[in-house]
Amino acid sequence: MAKKEKTLKITLVKSTIGALQSHKATIEALGLRKIGQCVEQKDNPQTRGMVAKVSHLVSVEE
Repeated sequence: MAKKEKTLKITLVKSTIGALQSHKATIEALGLRKIGQCVEQKDNPQTRGMVAKVSHLVSVEE
């Protein structure tokens, strides 16, 4: 049997208006566009770092 990958469910909860350009780029790289939109990303150190950078704009569930 294949090992199931862990994922993070990331939801954009605040607007990026007024945010730093690097934060806007990180949100876009995560695949988020609109407030309330959810995406599932692989749970790895790269994704965790991106989420930590914009933690004030997103909500995360494991």
